[in-house]
Amino acid sequence: MIHPKAAVIGWPIEHSKSPRIHGHWLQKHGIAGEYSRLAISPDDFLSELKTLPARGFVGVNVTIPHKETALANAAQATDRARAIGAANTLVFLPNGGYRADNTDGEGFINNLKQNAPNWDAKSGSALVLGAGGASRAILYSLLAEGTPEILLANRTKARADALAAEFGDRIKVIDWADISAATADVATLVNTTSLGMTGQAPLEITLHCGQNTLVTDIVYAPLQTDLLKQATAKGCQIVDGLGMLLHQAVPGFEAWFGTRPSVDETLRQIVLK
Repeated sequence: MIHPKAAVIGWPIEHSKSPRIHGHWLQKHGIAGEYSRLAISPDDFLSELKTLPARGFVGVNVTIPHKETALANAAQATDRARAIGAANTLVFLPNGGYRADNTDGEGFINNLKQNAPNWDAKSGSALVLGAGGASRAILYSLLAEGTPEILLANRTKARADALAAEFGDRIKVIDWADISAATADVATLVNTTSLGMTGQAPLEITLHCGQNTLVTDIVYAPLQTDLLKQATAKGCQIVDGLGMLLHQAVPGFEAWFGTRPSVDETLRQIVLK
């Protein structure tokens, strides 16, 4: 019996929490499989990827800087991966090549649904900060969930303008200087930037929202960012960013190992150690 193997590929990759997540699920479900880290440089990425099925790998996660390359070279790709423009979950196909998916948006939405069960994307507009890869996945998923309008702000406004042109007329770009004022009228506020992360510059924002606004930060180091602390003080509902990491791992595990795992407090504590 060949034990299925999966891994996360990045450059660098030592920081990845994915082996803790998948290792816990393998143990919990009694599955004889493996999940590891593979440090592969951009120059070697495609050639190394081709060798993995023969080494027993059924699929991999890919992270920075490989997500765009992984999508561009896929034999098959999901609609959401194409719309987002990047892949994070690959499943090797029996006849060669791989199917590419992007589960970041699903992870984002399922984190909100688990930790803020009353949240409804359709209840009002959203404010999204940042226009990088994570922002693309979150814009796609909020639109798919029925968010009527999304205000998008990025420090370099041209990047936000380019995203808005791509995702359609439900996206309205606002100036970075106007983000504090915009918080008064939104039902959902999402920080997708690295501002406020340990070792990064602070996110300078003054919230004007209340109990009808959900505030979430995809940063999870620290778990309680200054944004979330300020939101709590204002009476807003908050959801931290760790759950997005945990929930985005679910579809890959199911595809590779044949069991759909659950995200619970035990897993959160294992990843936080």
